[in-house]
Formats: sequence, C-alpha cells, structure tokens
Amino acid sequence: MENNNTFSIILAVHNAADKIEQNLPAFLETATEAGAKVIVVDDMSSDDTPDVLTRMKNEHPDVLYTTFLPESVIANPSRLRLAFSVGAKAAKTPYIILASIERPPLNVGWLYGMADDAAALVYSLRKGNQVVHVTTSDIEDLRPAILKTERKKGCGHRGRFLKMRRGLYDAVCVHRDHVYDVINMFDRPVGFRKLWHLRFQVFLNSLF
Repeated sequence: MENNNTFSIILAVHNAADKIEQNLPAFLETATEAGAKVIVVDDMSSDDTPDVLTRMKNEHPDVLYTTFLPESVIANPSRLRLAFSVGAKAAKTPYIILASIERPPLNVGWLYGMADDAAALVYSLRKGNQVVHVTTSDIEDLRPAILKTERKKGCGHRGRFLKMRRGLYDAVCVHRDHVYDVINMFDRPVGFRKLWHLRFQVFLNSLF
C-alpha cells in the first residue's frame, strides 16, 4: 500500500484521557506508516481528554485532527452516531474507518487489505498477533455484526471468546459513499429476540 492518503480513522471519545494516552499512539504510528489520517471527535469530555488531545495534536500535526461534538438541541440523539458523522464530514479520504479507542491496531497490517472492496470488518486476533479482514461489496452484510456488537444495550467491543463468531470486530472500513449508511447502524436498541437472531446470523456468516 502506498502512502496515498487512502484512509481516515475516526475515533469518538468521551472522558477517555487514560485510554487516549494508552492507545492513541498505536493509531498514530499505524496511520503515519500507512499515510493515513486520524480524526478524534471529543464528545464533551469533562476529564483531561481535551488537554491530552491538544498535546498529541501538537506532537503529530500532520496525522492527527481533533474536533468536538457540542451539546445538541436534538431530542434523544445518539451521541455516537453524531460524533462519527462529524468525523466523517471532516474526512477527505476515499475510505473511512470507524474504530474504538478501546481496540488499538496491532500493527500496520491492521490497515492493509481494508480497501479491497466497498467495506470490511477487521479482527485483531491478539493471541496469535494476526489481523483478519472480512471484506464485502454489499454493506448490508455488515448489519448483523454492527447491530449486535454496537447495540445501545450491548457491550461494544469487549470480549475474547470465539471473537469472530460473536462478531466482536475492532473496526469497520467503508467507502465514503456509504459511510453514513453504516454509521446509521450504530447504537441502535436491539430487543432480546432480535439479539438472538443477530447472534445466529453472525455465527452463520463466520462459517464462510
């Protein structure tokens, strides 16, 4: 992969100063090596997050861009979807990666292979230090994993056991033409019956 500004990595954070200190350097190192950009959207943090981001931005001005999500007048919005949308609007690259500060990349291979199709899920198998990309030309193929993993009542990116079969990915990469359709899948309420259906879909998809 050439350093051609193909990717922007978007992170939405809230009161995550410690996690930013711990994990953002891995994102920045990976982005620097691959010629990517990192966009961090701060959702009204009240801890040291703004100060940490300002310092890191000064240290990596060519790689890191920071912005913030102001208090919204919209009733009951999804702050996560709003934050990702703000980040996507700021991105200028053809591919956008929606990631979590909780799940830093293992190595630069975390980016390689993502732009082979319209969209991809990336799984870091930390026990074997391997990165696996599951690519697709139809973003609807991502829906079961995203709805299950990023549901409003769920556990986000936590978990290790049978990770891929449980749909616990590290990031999703999508062409910018489809990014808002994918963002709209995040942070949705999922009922108990729907959750079991999604689990079954994710399990079936992991077999192929």
